[in-house]
Amino acid sequence: MKKVNPKKFLLLCLPFFASAAMLTVIQAPISLSPLAWISLVPFILSCSPDSKPKSLTLSAYLVSVCYWLANIYFIAPITLMGWTTLSLYTALSWPILALCLRYSRIKKIPLFLAVPVLFVGAERLRGLFLGGFFWRFLAHSQYTNITIIQIADIFGAAGISFLIAMVNGLLADLIIEARQKQLLKISSFAKAALVGIALLATIFYGRWRINQSDKFVTDGPLIASLQSNIPQRIKTEALRGEPDIAEKTSQEIFDELMQKSKAGAEKGADLIIWPETMVQATLNDEILIYLDPNSLSMLFDKALSEHAANNAYLLIGAYTGKVGFRNDEPVWAARYNSAILYRPDGSKYPKHYSKIHLVLFGEVLPFRNSSPFLFNLLMKFNPYGYDHSLDAGTEYTVYEMTAPVKNTTPERQPRPYKFSVIICYEATIPALVRKFALDHTGKKKIDWLINISNDGWFVRFRDEKVLPSTELSQHMAICVFRSVENRLSIVRSVNTGISCIIDTLGRVKNGYLAGTLPDKAVQRTGIAGWLLDKLPIDKRKTFFSKYGQWLDFCCALCLVLFIIVTPLAGFIRNKKYVMFSRQRQK
Repeated sequence: MKKVNPKKFLLLCLPFFASAAMLTVIQAPISLSPLAWISLVPFILSCSPDSKPKSLTLSAYLVSVCYWLANIYFIAPITLMGWTTLSLYTALSWPILALCLRYSRIKKIPLFLAVPVLFVGAERLRGLFLGGFFWRFLAHSQYTNITIIQIADIFGAAGISFLIAMVNGLLADLIIEARQKQLLKISSFAKAALVGIALLATIFYGRWRINQSDKFVTDGPLIASLQSNIPQRIKTEALRGEPDIAEKTSQEIFDELMQKSKAGAEKGADLIIWPETMVQATLNDEILIYLDPNSLSMLFDKALSEHAANNAYLLIGAYTGKVGFRNDEPVWAARYNSAILYRPDGSKYPKHYSKIHLVLFGEVLPFRNSSPFLFNLLMKFNPYGYDHSLDAGTEYTVYEMTAPVKNTTPERQPRPYKFSVIICYEATIPALVRKFALDHTGKKKIDWLINISNDGWFVRFRDEKVLPSTELSQHMAICVFRSVENRLSIVRSVNTGISCIIDTLGRVKNGYLAGTLPDKAVQRTGIAGWLLDKLPIDKRKTFFSKYGQWLDFCCALCLVLFIIVTPLAGFIRNKKYVMFSRQRQK
């Protein structure tokens, strides 16, 4: 067995490291987005037909593991096992892509076509067996490039990733042809012309969509978004401690948010939004009727109802549950991460939204019902010491409200609005979000979306100061694409940040009518505050809302075919080589 030459192996790794470095810095918060358009070139060039498949696979995988471990480091404090498992799993895409690109170059498939199909397919399939991991796409690097990202209302974020990968593929094609002294061939000019046309068409479409928006966009109600600044560690330590400490911490968090909420109400907010699960209580009536009148849940429910009365609608991130009976005694049957709406008459909206897509390890433990043995084994590594799993919701709830709630004028008369809520990581899932956009007849179902989140999971705490991670800004950047895909404004209310309004063109709005948060949205990390502003409402329906991730699906299917064909072609080639060798020996 031949030994691996360390020098040759390192040289094979270097191009992958170059791509990994660029793919790291193109994303928020560094946001060197122009590098995205060349970031894949070293990766592509390293996948030479002359490279050994085993060495290529190993080098691509090792660099990919390093890339993912470094770039999703913020998961490690929550679950070391989850961070390691996810990194090792998502890293598999790089060696697969490397082998597919090598095969494409052997078969002389134009790279400006092969690269976008393969990389967009890999983005779609990333984390497929872990519920999907829609993070750090090529497209996400361009969230501030408002003109380019407008095609997302047709293709989704995949359209932007496809375009970026196409440019990278073209550059690799031209470099290879230049090395072979074939750059001046007609085919080279044809490739460049096709990619140029795609870029120009994207720019023209983007400008057209931006320029027409004034005809379709109107001002909606006044929305107040609250932002707390509580690291998850504080909440977790309180729950692990004495009940009195837990109640005191929950009360302090509640009082701080109530103060901000009252400030928003005084400025005329029609709807006030609290972040995900920052009310440490179960608030649905099905549970409340069994609780002591002096319990925190009852006291919080009463305070929220009184605060909403004659002031504003309140959307609260808290828990809900279902009751079952055992020996005629009530017991917990289910527990949900939910959004509850209090109305200006003090009552609660009859429906609430419960999070549908639960995050593995963070919100639900795998093998909980399918394999007791594996579940019990996993529990030994669970930092919480108990099964903290929640139950998944099933209903895509639509809330209704009438605004303005007060201070009506001839120009500001009450009118009905509809909106929905997505909780935390759900904002990254295009298929889930688009289900809120249109009804079964194809009409627009809601006027805007709300994203409540608790990103306090992804911050550190040092010397009484909250230190934000890259997750906060990347989460916001991903939300931009959900806005454009469905032409729905998104209001974010996020513990530790970034709370903001994203309009239907994907612009993250800086400034506000009233509030205490920094003027620039990207600076709203690791601090508490609130903002109040008008919410834009867009009448336009989109192709993406109706037909979904058709481009992603096609590219994923092509990648699967590549995965099947590539090793099969290698097997046939080796078989022919063996037969040829035997014939020569005879």
